[in-house]
Amino acid sequence: MDPSGQCVHPTARVAETGGSTLLRFGKEWKNGLVAEPVPVLIVDDQAPFRRAAHAVITATDGFTVVGEAESGEEAVEMADALQPGLVLMDINLPGINGIEATRRITNAHPDAVVVLLSTYQAADLPSDADSCGAAAYVHKEEFGPALVQDVWARHTAA
Repeated sequence: MDPSGQCVHPTARVAETGGSTLLRFGKEWKNGLVAEPVPVLIVDDQAPFRRAAHAVITATDGFTVVGEAESGEEAVEMADALQPGLVLMDINLPGINGIEATRRITNAHPDAVVVLLSTYQAADLPSDADSCGAAAYVHKEEFGPALVQDVWARHTAA
């Protein structure tokens, strides 16, 4: 933007939302800001947590739920079909677990940001949780709008 507020980058798009100017270059998100809602896939085998996560995403500016999955296999299929920018992934799932589902999703969709969610304490996470491609681990009790925005901003900033 130039000093007058005009967009000067040839591939940039500007959106005015709620008094904030959000800038997106091409297909890449810059500086953790979003010009269009980030599509979110929620993966958890427990319906009460899926409902809670849906409410959190609904309350988080710049994000929208595009799908919900109950198993690791369903998560992989839905990620292929829906192309979410953010995936909220439970670790303990029927079928393939969330760690293996995360590995498959991030291998197929390297731009997807996957956040592992569970009730594990960080020290008790399975050993392969840190090498599956997840951007972060969040304890379910700490999950909220500010955390969603913080994880997104940290993992999408250039």
